Amino acid sequence: MCSSDLPSRDAIRDVLDSPARIPQISRRGEWVYNLWQDAQNPRGLWRRTTLKSYALPQPQWETVLDLDALGKAEGKSWVWGGSTCLGPDYRRCLLQLSPGGSDAKIVREFDTVTKTFVEGGFTLPEAKSSVDWIDRDTIYVATDFGPGSLTDSGYPRVIKRWKRGQALTQAETVFEGRKTDVSAWVYVDKTPGFERTVFGRSPDFFTTEQFMLQGERLAPLAKPADAQVTFWADQVLMQLRSDFVVGQNRWPKGSLLIAAASDFVAGTPQWHALFTPTTTRSLSGFTLTRSTVMLNVLDNVVGRLQEWTRKGQAWQSRDVATPSPGTLRATALHDSLIKDDPLAESYLLNYTDFLTPDTLQLARTGSDAKETLKALPPFFDATGMRVEQRFATSKDGTRVPYFVVWPKGAVADGRNPTLLYGYGGFRVSQLPWYSGTYGRTWFAKGGVLVVANIRGGGEFGPAWHQATIGALKQKSYDDFAAVAEDLIAQRVTQPSQLGIRGGSNGGLLVGAVMLQRPELFGAVVCQVPLLDMQRYHLLLAGASWMAEYGNPEKPEQWAWISKYSPYQNVRADAKLPPVLFTTSTKDDRVHPEIGRAHV
Repeated sequence: MCSSDLPSRDAIRDVLDSPARIPQISRRGEWVYNLWQDAQNPRGLWRRTTLKSYALPQPQWETVLDLDALGKAEGKSWVWGGSTCLGPDYRRCLLQLSPGGSDAKIVREFDTVTKTFVEGGFTLPEAKSSVDWIDRDTIYVATDFGPGSLTDSGYPRVIKRWKRGQALTQAETVFEGRKTDVSAWVYVDKTPGFERTVFGRSPDFFTTEQFMLQGERLAPLAKPADAQVTFWADQVLMQLRSDFVVGQNRWPKGSLLIAAASDFVAGTPQWHALFTPTTTRSLSGFTLTRSTVMLNVLDNVVGRLQEWTRKGQAWQSRDVATPSPGTLRATALHDSLIKDDPLAESYLLNYTDFLTPDTLQLARTGSDAKETLKALPPFFDATGMRVEQRFATSKDGTRVPYFVVWPKGAVADGRNPTLLYGYGGFRVSQLPWYSGTYGRTWFAKGGVLVVANIRGGGEFGPAWHQATIGALKQKSYDDFAAVAEDLIAQRVTQPSQLGIRGGSNGGLLVGAVMLQRPELFGAVVCQVPLLDMQRYHLLLAGASWMAEYGNPEKPEQWAWISKYSPYQNVRADAKLPPVLFTTSTKDDRVHPEIGRAHV
């Protein structure tokens, strides 16, 4: 749901301020691609090189598409929206371009060899479209086909099979979701020997119903509604969001299970657990090489990496030696469409923390050896700085962790200017990040940064998120206030020196807490917020978030929403801290009308 948050905004600023950055890459066949933005190329260069060249201090980049030049030539402010390319040669791509940065985008077919748009190729007008290749001359397309083709959330609910040269109006409808759904989608797996097409509908933000295409028939896949399913060659993985019971076997929410894909499709899977959560450990995500499942695990919000490989009929695990404590992200480089792929067991490992610049390493499964590909230089002097993890006690007794980043020489004397950041929704975890902007403009001036891991995020798995959805949302605000109270009680700061900041769902967070506990804060930064919770579901994508907040049109649900909705709780006699609202008319998710930040 989040349209803007603190780490991403600061990352963008760092991108434009310094050429010393790690180009983030995605592999397509023999190439690795990158979108590069800087002061000279604010919209970006879509470019490529080989992995061997990428490892050099000065890679030989080849520009595939210059977005700034394209925008100038066409009189449009094009913003990159992604690409869907047809393997294994990846010559033909469906590019998504947004006029100004909205979720709605155009789609245009592009040739990466000639570096030109395909004349007479697949094109779609501006809409919240999704596309995938069937073959070189056929695609699946979900878009705005006219009246009745969108969900209440404004996303496509109809998917069609579109052949080259055919008018879009003649494309064949192959799947339809319901008007009340969030969206409908399709996934095409082209793994040789395991080709499959899966259609799905999302009744709400956290549940899906899926169907496998078998000939011309759609066969439903038996799974818990809120479980996430990922096919992997002859296997299938299922990530649980609720407890799952089969016969005598019970797996808790947050587990990752694996079974033979053929058995799953037949409705007779024999599940095996690769991960089960504990009170401190949760699964942040996973990535797949040819033969290994790599788990990104959080242990008290600290990243760990684990490998699982199959030995006969059994699965064995290995803990990977990695930097710590901080944020880890492993990304497999394996391309299942390439026979005898030389990178089948290779992966990229990114590490960072609040005081350590990002490092990108190349590694292989089964080994702790790593080759450093790229490393950021320090953007600020961290000498004498320190990071602590502390715990506050919320109103209901829950221990809520938070990070404190101390500038050099700071002591707990109750006088430190302190900025508290939080989000608390949609399973989004707040993990350590490195920001040159904060280093140069906040830490260098004696400011303390606090990042709160309040409930509503995913730091401790599904239960941590589910503890604050719907009627329980107030617990997020209680957690945030508890962190503020702890900072004051532990003399990290005092109310007049404590500012809070949040964006999108985090804007709702700081807006609500500002009104509930104004005596705790000296300043508020409220970015692209949700503030009018009586109307949020009526505008743009707002209806898709009702699984998080509830439906204000239902009296019993408005009863709990109305207690925290900022717009309805402003009092004329309230003494509030100074607040800065920021918003954007180009934001077609958290639009100013939802925030009413202009009032």
